[in-house]
Amino acid sequence: MHGQKHILVVDNDVARRQQMETVLSFIGEHFYTCAEDEIDETFQKYSNTLTVIICGQLSEHLVRLVKANPACPFILHDVFDKNAVEDYINVIGEISTPLNYAQLTEIVHHCHQYHNKLPHKKGGHASNKVLFRSLVGSSEPMQHVRFLIEQVASTNANVLILGESGTGKEVVARNIHNLSNRSKAPFVPVNCGAIPPDLLESELFGHEKGAFTGAISTRKGRFELAEGGTLFLDEIGDMPQPMQVKLLRVLQERTFERIGGAKSIKADVRVIAATHQNLEEMIKEGGFREDLYYRLNVFPIETPALRERKDDIPLLLQELISRFEHDQGHSVRFTEQAIASLQEHPWSGNVRELSNLIERMIIMYGEQVVNVSELPRKYRHIDVEEYTPEYPEELQEREAINELFAGFDYDYEEDDSFADDKNSEEQQANQVDKLPEQGLNLKEYLADLEVSLITQALEKNDWVVARSAELLGMRRTTLVEKMRKYNMQKSD
Repeated sequence: MHGQKHILVVDNDVARRQQMETVLSFIGEHFYTCAEDEIDETFQKYSNTLTVIICGQLSEHLVRLVKANPACPFILHDVFDKNAVEDYINVIGEISTPLNYAQLTEIVHHCHQYHNKLPHKKGGHASNKVLFRSLVGSSEPMQHVRFLIEQVASTNANVLILGESGTGKEVVARNIHNLSNRSKAPFVPVNCGAIPPDLLESELFGHEKGAFTGAISTRKGRFELAEGGTLFLDEIGDMPQPMQVKLLRVLQERTFERIGGAKSIKADVRVIAATHQNLEEMIKEGGFREDLYYRLNVFPIETPALRERKDDIPLLLQELISRFEHDQGHSVRFTEQAIASLQEHPWSGNVRELSNLIERMIIMYGEQVVNVSELPRKYRHIDVEEYTPEYPEELQEREAINELFAGFDYDYEEDDSFADDKNSEEQQANQVDKLPEQGLNLKEYLADLEVSLITQALEKNDWVVARSAELLGMRRTTLVEKMRKYNMQKSD
């Protein structure tokens, strides 16, 4: 699976070097030893080095070796002058004299952690960035998921992916498949909860012609279709008990038969299962077989809920928006305040819920910038003062005139039928007052009309501004400004 790392011991003192060899052999470590003048050749020959233990004299040559290899941890033993390397972070510890078994095993563990958490591994290898694109996030839970995927991908171990709905369990399964040596073979997903129980066996194992009513031809099952590749059993907790027994046999024997067939078919298939249910509780309640659970749960991976990695939301937004822009040609942006509000949301639907929200925002505010006030109400978790634009008075008057004369037909020639219907309520409501012979001041006329309508709305709603503004079809702040403009106050 992973190349066996070894320890390199550098010591010119033969007796001390043999003592180190004895202890390392006892704890089961792979190691090589050499004198200082052999270090360059030995270090280059064995590239898969876990750590270098420097014993005795710390020469300039060894100091240069430490400095030139920051990706390799170094350990000191029985070194008196340590000042030359005390500033180097990759010198991670010192083994006391006499040698201590507990201390040695602990510091070897630190060396493994040093390699596991190297900066280039935290973000995944360069070649894996595309594969891990769906697993966006720099939070510790997501880094751990990516680390587990890399560890198990090259094996044939069964994997059980646990996590809430919408956390990306199938994405994890596909990444395991794509990073494995089965990547060129099929990845076949099956949702065990979406297939009726009486059809699930045929779906998984296939059937022979005439095996049951309607079986007009031989059909391969998902196990055969996934030959050499990966079979992903989603929602394994919904699999009925009789099928659990048959799946257990396939996992144990690596063979199966089609329904109605007698020939055993070999199954070279890696099984990855997933569920949002608590299988251990289901075992206690008799809903899931304990032996099948332990067959599947060889290597568990828990996908974190979005509320447990809220720091990843800005990165997820960017990634999901980029996908929508690529697929649909439309985009949307969010203000920092909107993002902060989304980070306060509990996200019961996890990443799937976030993706749905983005799609909704693209439909409503495509190519615009969304603030907290544009988010659906349940996503507004912080108070932000809503921006209310103000417009020049000339623009407002022009709009009022357009509304006043809307629907008036200046080219309409009055005829007898118009005169007959002139007194109808609808036409009275739409009719514009006739311009007096002596003319009028349109600005004053419109202002008086506006004051009259506002006064009527306020009196009708007992001077409650919010309800009056709604009746007039304007913002509350706009109505307040007009009341201030016309010095309108409720009389005692």
